[in-house]
Amino acid sequence: MPNPTSRTRALPLWLAVLTALVLSLSSSGCKKHSGNSSAILESNIGPSSLALRGRLIFDSTPTMAHSYTGNLLSCGDCHLESGTADYAMPMIDVANLFPRYSQRAGHTITLVNRIQECFARSENGVPPPAGSPGMKALVAYIQWLSRAAPQGQPYESRGLVKLPALTGNPASGKKLYASRCAGCHGSNGAGMPPSLPPLWGAGSFSDGAGLNQTAKMAAFVQHNMPQNAPGTLSPQQSYDVAAYLATRPRPKFDKAYQNY
Repeated sequence: MPNPTSRTRALPLWLAVLTALVLSLSSSGCKKHSGNSSAILESNIGPSSLALRGRLIFDSTPTMAHSYTGNLLSCGDCHLESGTADYAMPMIDVANLFPRYSQRAGHTITLVNRIQECFARSENGVPPPAGSPGMKALVAYIQWLSRAAPQGQPYESRGLVKLPALTGNPASGKKLYASRCAGCHGSNGAGMPPSLPPLWGAGSFSDGAGLNQTAKMAAFVQHNMPQNAPGTLSPQQSYDVAAYLATRPRPKFDKAYQNY
């Protein structure tokens, strides 16, 4: 983790990113896309609000929450477009789902617990304390995204697209990765952080992350990738790519956090 000296050097980057984010929000709002989420993001987050800092952490997690991250991924690498993209596990309406029973944890969890789980599994880090400033900011941002969600009915673009249960072929997936994915994520899966996330190796998510499950990764790929031509892979091709990614090395999940 960064030492105090490196944290001091990172301050100008923090200010630069914050300034750019404030300007983008004040001028045109969040990036819009197809689906209901554009209606959720019509109004801007106030520049001084806790939710704005939460969005900054969401989009630049290794920089803004480096004490709790163990890889090079940001929340927004999986929850695309700052957590607003349809069928990319959007955060819209998520705050309204908690507390809820978690089959993986085996007990009821809160929104804070779910965020802690993401840090431990997908960020390959450690869970931020419930009362920490960063946690409060992330909760505020997710609550802000949930403020205008339809009440009494689930958000229709929540989660991932539904695919038939298929069996992926890692050998075919390797070829597809080379032709359709390596241009952005690299032949070694290292990507080009922060804009292009690593898909395996020390900088990527742990083997305890949800996207390490072939079916979930296939659904994510099928709807969202390749970034320049989403939806052009068939369900079977998406399963093949996901099966190949599942064979790649990645960090081991620290089972000390398995109750999250």
